[in-house]
Amino acid sequence: MSDAENAADEKTPDAGGLSRRGLMGLALGAGATGLVVGAGGGLVGGQAFAREQQKAVMDAAAPASGIHQPGITTEVQEHLHFASYDMMARTTRDDLAELLSDWTYAATRMMQGLEVSASGAVNGSPEAPPDDTGEALGLPASNLTITFGFGPSLFDQRFGLEAQKPAGLERLPAFLGDDLDPLRSDGDLCIQACADDPQVAVHAIRNLSRIAFGRATIRWSQLGFGRTSKTTADQSTPRNLFGYKDGTANILADDTAALDENVWVSASEGPAWLAGGSYLVARRIAMLIETWDRTRLAEQDRVVGRDKANGAPLSGGDEFAAPDFSAVGATDKPAIDARSHVRLAHPDMNGGIRILRRGYNFVDGTTDLGRLNAGLFFLSFQKSPDRFITLQKALATDAMGEYLRHVGSGLWAVPPAAPAGTSIGAGLLGA
Repeated sequence: MSDAENAADEKTPDAGGLSRRGLMGLALGAGATGLVVGAGGGLVGGQAFAREQQKAVMDAAAPASGIHQPGITTEVQEHLHFASYDMMARTTRDDLAELLSDWTYAATRMMQGLEVSASGAVNGSPEAPPDDTGEALGLPASNLTITFGFGPSLFDQRFGLEAQKPAGLERLPAFLGDDLDPLRSDGDLCIQACADDPQVAVHAIRNLSRIAFGRATIRWSQLGFGRTSKTTADQSTPRNLFGYKDGTANILADDTAALDENVWVSASEGPAWLAGGSYLVARRIAMLIETWDRTRLAEQDRVVGRDKANGAPLSGGDEFAAPDFSAVGATDKPAIDARSHVRLAHPDMNGGIRILRRGYNFVDGTTDLGRLNAGLFFLSFQKSPDRFITLQKALATDAMGEYLRHVGSGLWAVPPAAPAGTSIGAGLLGA
C-alpha cells in the first residue's frame, strides 16, 4: 500500500466501529490493573455508526427535547459508580477531543446494552485482549445512564480553554465541618454511571477508564447503592442510612418550569457551549453511624425536623405537607427546631433556591477504629454553583452537622447532550 492508503486504512473503522488504532489501544490498555490507567491509545470516535447510535440514545434519554444529558432528570436508578479523572501530563487539546469522542462512542453503545465494539468480549481475535471486559455479557442495559462533566482545572493553559471557562466554575470554597481528602476531591473530568444493576454501572466505568489509557488517569471513584432521592412521582421516597425519608421535595422530571428555573443553564447565563447544561456538585459525606444509633428517637426527629415513621414535618400533616415553621409544639417551642436540617435547607429560608438531588448511600467497610465507613454520596445539579454554596453556608448551624463529616468534594460543569454526529463537549472544543 502507498502511504496515503495506509493512512486511510488507519482511520477506517472495522465492522463494529473500531479502527485499527483503537484495537491497538485496547490491547495496550489491557495491561492496566483494576481502574488504573497508563500509556497507550484508545477507541477512535466519530464514525457514522457511533453517531447514529449516540443520537438514538440521547433522544431516548430526553424525549422531550434531546437537549440534556441522561442521568440528570432520568428516573433515579438504584446503583452508582462515579469516577473523577485527571488528564495526563503533556496531553494536548487534540488528545482531550479524541478522548471525549472515544468516550461518547463507547457510552452510546453501553447505554443501549451493547459492548464497546462489535468484536466485544468474545468475538475478536483469540490472540489479542478483548475489546470489552465482558462482565456485563448477558445483562440488559438496566437503565444505564452515563453523564460527563468538566472540572475547573480543565480550563487552563494546557488545552487553551481559559476563555471558555464559566465565571462560576471554581473549586468550591471551604465550608464549616469540611475535613476534605484531596485524593477524594475535584478532578479535570468526571463520569457518573447509574444503573439498576451494580455490575452494569461498574462495567461502564471500568471500560471508560480502560479507553482513557494514555490520556487520562483515574483520580478517585465511589460506588453507591440505594438512591437517596427521586426524580419522578412514581418513585417512592427512599430512606438514607440514618433511617429517614430523603428527597421528599426534590425537583421532578416533569416539572419543566422548576427545572428551567433551578437546574438548566440558559443561553444568557453562561458560555454558549454550556447552554442546556447544568453544574454538578459531588460531596462525600461520612455519617457517624454509631453516634447516631445511640441517639434517642425524639432527638433524631428534632435534628432532622421530620417524623422518622412517615417522613412528615414535625409541624403536622403527611410526608408531602409543607413545613409550617411558625407552628408551636406541646412545650410552646417551635414544632420544627430552628437548627433542624429541614428548616435550614428549605427554599423559604434560602431565597427560594432549589436543587435537583441524585445522591446514594455508601458503605466502604470499616474504619481503623472498627466503625462503619459509611455515609451519603451527595450529588446535586443546579444552574449555578452559587446556589449550592448559598445552601451549604446556610447549613453551618445545622444540628445534623454533629453527626456528619464532609470528606470529599468536587464541582463540574455538565454540558448539554451532544447533537447527533458529534461528541460530548463538541461545543466547548469546537469539534
